[in-house]
Amino acid sequence: MAQVLEFRLPDLGEGLTEAEIVRWLVRVGEVVAVDQPVVEVETAKARVEVPCPYAGVVTARFGEEGTELPVGAPLITVAVGAKAPRPVEAPEAGEAAGAAPPATEAPLSAATGGDGTSGNVLVGYGTAAAPARRRRVRRSLLGAGPAPVRPPEVALPSPARGEPEEPVRGEGPVPVISPLVRRLAREHGIDLMELAGSGPDGLILRADVEYAVRARGRRAPEDPAPAAGIPTPPPSRAADPASVERAASGGERPGATRVPLRGVRGAVADKLVRSRREIPEATVWVDADATELLRTRAAMNEAGGPPISLLALLARICVAGLARHPELNATVDQEAREIVRLDAVHLGFAAQTPRGLVVPVVKDAHAHTTQSLSEEVARLTESARSGGLGPAQLTGGTFTLNNYGVFGVDGSTPIINHPEAAMLGVGRIIPRPWVHEGELAVRQVVELTLTFDHRVCDGGTAGGFLRFVADCVERPAVLLRIL
Repeated sequence: MAQVLEFRLPDLGEGLTEAEIVRWLVRVGEVVAVDQPVVEVETAKARVEVPCPYAGVVTARFGEEGTELPVGAPLITVAVGAKAPRPVEAPEAGEAAGAAPPATEAPLSAATGGDGTSGNVLVGYGTAAAPARRRRVRRSLLGAGPAPVRPPEVALPSPARGEPEEPVRGEGPVPVISPLVRRLAREHGIDLMELAGSGPDGLILRADVEYAVRARGRRAPEDPAPAAGIPTPPPSRAADPASVERAASGGERPGATRVPLRGVRGAVADKLVRSRREIPEATVWVDADATELLRTRAAMNEAGGPPISLLALLARICVAGLARHPELNATVDQEAREIVRLDAVHLGFAAQTPRGLVVPVVKDAHAHTTQSLSEEVARLTESARSGGLGPAQLTGGTFTLNNYGVFGVDGSTPIINHPEAAMLGVGRIIPRPWVHEGELAVRQVVELTLTFDHRVCDGGTAGGFLRFVADCVERPAVLLRIL
């Protein structure tokens, strides 16, 4: 007998709590195999395809493209052991009533282990089905005469309808995932059983509770009816509580456009706010003559072989500087009140992409040569622009290099990439008057800026690091002493 299993948005790792649906890869009524990607989602780190651990017929999808779902929210339901429903069009001549299309007859891939469930366990989402149930699933998908799907037990929606029906509140548990939402409701005396969630499948969101708090505040204690002239419709899929509140208060400016602060932009915002809140940062800067660095790069590239990028040379200088000043390759454990100095240098570098600013990380940058650094930076940059980087390649940095000179600006005061302790900023390199060997000359000058966590070191250490970087930029031969 077919069973309907619900597949929820799994924990995608790296502390991510939500994801936005970018593109559905399956339709309602379509047959899916074990570990087949069913939806493409965008997290705060990257775009990923989410595979389903079940094999069967898709009976419902939750959320339109562009919808943001929290981890644990339903994605799809799958009728395991069912055949695909009949299409809306008339069947071909000779087709048996209720027969499944050929796709349902295909056996499971050998990679699944032959038990009808996924061998790949997603983070936070297991495939712990009972062995007996697994055997039944496998037999049904192999076309070994499963019992027909009974409508009272499995209601397969029409393929023409991709939207799940509105949830009906019963006596079961309240559809709340976030403990913050529960606490907010408890603090304001809101009964969650009385709310209609505006999230997928009736999920109660924080906005729903906040709306209920505001709506209750607008009502007189003795009169449960809404105040005159202030519409207070309950939150639903068609009415966003926040937008209803803005319309009721008249606070929306004419012609204003609201952009949801989510995905990459939302993650960047959260990280920058946390950095400014927790890190007592300070900034030092210096101008440097980069003429010799540019000549050195040109000479290296003329010698043949893969080209060396300027960013790779700067990255190699940073790694050498951190070897001399390891205090800056650190993080702060605020709870333990300890500075954690790190042995390995995982060098992040800022890259502008169509999705916004991301920071790919060159792992173990201290073990790379200048050539391999250049190749790795080029590879990560290309993957970042195409959206092919996963969370593991965008996290774990210990120091960040930010070349904002590509935007045509000279200087900046970078915000530290939390939980790192420092960031080096590089402005544009342009011809400027400069005193060189006692004479005024036109040289290629760059402004270097170091923002650092004042908890991990004092200005002397930060200044020493920045001066070393500037010396290497002005006289690249300095690097030969330590290579």
